[in-house]
Amino acid sequence: MYLGLDLGTSELKALLLADDHGVVGVAHAPLTVQRPRPQWSEQDPASWAAALDQVMAALRAQHPQALRRVRAIGLSGQMHGAVLLDAHGAVLRPAILWNDGRSAAQCEQLTQAVPQLAQTTGNLAMPGFTAPKLLWVRQHEPDVFARTRRVLLPKDWLRLQLGGEAVSDMSDASGTLWLDVARRDWSDELLAACGLTRAHMPRLVEGSAVSAVLQPGPAQRWGLPAGIPIAGGGGDNAASAVGMGVVAPGQGFVSLGTSGVIFVCSDGFAPNPARAVHAFCHALPGRWHQMSVMLAAASSVDWAVRSFGFADVPALFQAAATLDDAARAQAPLFLPYLSGERSPHNDAQARGVLYGLGAAHAQADIAYAVVEGVGHGLRDGLDTLARPAAGTPLALVGGGARSVWWSQLLADMLQTPLALGAGGEAGGALGAARLAWLADGGDAAAVCLQPPLRSLYQPAPDAAERHAPRLAHFRALYAALRPVFAQGQC
Repeated sequence: MYLGLDLGTSELKALLLADDHGVVGVAHAPLTVQRPRPQWSEQDPASWAAALDQVMAALRAQHPQALRRVRAIGLSGQMHGAVLLDAHGAVLRPAILWNDGRSAAQCEQLTQAVPQLAQTTGNLAMPGFTAPKLLWVRQHEPDVFARTRRVLLPKDWLRLQLGGEAVSDMSDASGTLWLDVARRDWSDELLAACGLTRAHMPRLVEGSAVSAVLQPGPAQRWGLPAGIPIAGGGGDNAASAVGMGVVAPGQGFVSLGTSGVIFVCSDGFAPNPARAVHAFCHALPGRWHQMSVMLAAASSVDWAVRSFGFADVPALFQAAATLDDAARAQAPLFLPYLSGERSPHNDAQARGVLYGLGAAHAQADIAYAVVEGVGHGLRDGLDTLARPAAGTPLALVGGGARSVWWSQLLADMLQTPLALGAGGEAGGALGAARLAWLADGGDAAAVCLQPPLRSLYQPAPDAAERHAPRLAHFRALYAALRPVFAQGQC
């Protein structure tokens, strides 16, 4: 039995995986994001610890015997967040999250200080990454920076609570802008540019390697065997890829979580920073991946549910699905840049826009505009990547994959087949459990299987022709508004 823990932005998920690939149990605990100022996004790590206690208590109540048979633990988590610790391991301030946009000026400073940054890290400096966040703290909270002795990513802070060790894995560390991604090691030059050294950083291991062992305290509290290994784990997207068996060159997936991700595996380091493509280490040794990221995918849908009076997300999809082709062609356009945007624009100042509203538009038109806008944002990202061979499906993962209607719409808009596997909603938690299995000695070929196919969504023959005009208008709208976004909010 293997335990996977996935620390997301909106929830912490725990999953028990048996060695026959069966999911024995799953538990969830909700999390909230604090936004004390425009563009800020923070969470208190104490809320992660409380959520961990909540999910483990639920699993212990429902599956006590399975917990006693757990042989290893794997970790997955939201990337890029900055957890700052003092010399005693105490948290100095709320964690600054991946979708925080305050550090745009620091991105420019870092790029000027290290001109070869993109070649070393495989990425442009963007506010979502960890390094600019530390530069922001250094400039705006110098007392906090001076007291900082350790910088951890969110899931790695959980590891510290579990195993007492400060460790990260290659895939998650790739999202800091401190990693030499080709060499899979910290870059002393990039650390120095932020006023840091290797002493501030956690030790690095591969995602499938043992990073620490479970301490007696949490083991006793949750009914787990003490001393079991904790795998290096992975950033949420790399872990999701392991969970879906997306580990070979050319394989990929679309993730419909808080953010929207398109992920394609490669067997080498293949940066493309000119198009704001992310080139990261995979969670398995000797493998890398390309990734495009939009910051507000399912979170755009959640925003529309709250803002326009829908009962819940299924109700919004149901309303959107009532529009026929003629009504869709006349619906407003939605730019889904509620938190700025990464791929392909690298524009922290971009904002969400509903354009073309008329007196005849109603709730259903808004609903369709929002889900369509997310699809256009994903298409923009896909067009920056090396697409899989024609006809090769992308796996579909994340909470948004629960909607059959939206899944088919996305296949039509992306012009690529989408495959939903059994357990596709498990995402990073399943991958974390598989990485635990590998750390326990499992063979990658036997562990990293693609799940049984549940649904395959093929693009409709006329889909490209139907969606092309509105995709062109969507792109023209952003291009026209980018100079306005650059002037700041009204």
